[in-house]
Amino acid sequence: MLNNERIIRELCAAAEGQGTDIEKFVSMFSEKGYMWDMASGMKFRGKAIGESIASLISAFPDVHRELFNIHVAGDVVIVELAIRGTHKGDLPLASGTLAPTGKTIDVPSCDVFRLENGKVISFHCYNEASAMQQQLGLVPR
Repeated sequence: MLNNERIIRELCAAAEGQGTDIEKFVSMFSEKGYMWDMASGMKFRGKAIGESIASLISAFPDVHRELFNIHVAGDVVIVELAIRGTHKGDLPLASGTLAPTGKTIDVPSCDVFRLENGKVISFHCYNEASAMQQQLGLVPR
């Protein structure tokens, strides 16, 4: 299933701070596809998928996903990664908007994708939100 790995690598590249292509990112999902941010409990569909990625890139314009391991089992692709970037823009949080801190993040994450006919039907993002909160100075280390 090297094809599925290639699709997910393309998807990740479309959401990089440098060279962001939100339209391409969203187009890689099927009509019924969704993205679920497990840390916040928020599920995004359609246009909202792109808005979520755009919000992250607005807060971290240099955001980069360091892909450590990719595991493919048929139509399931699991990616172990770190989300890295510098907080240079407003970051919407449940508690309000966090103004830019200039601090960097290095957030351990694991993404689980399910594909069907070359399109993403589900993207479950398990990110260590508490690590990001500590790195931004929102909670003590």
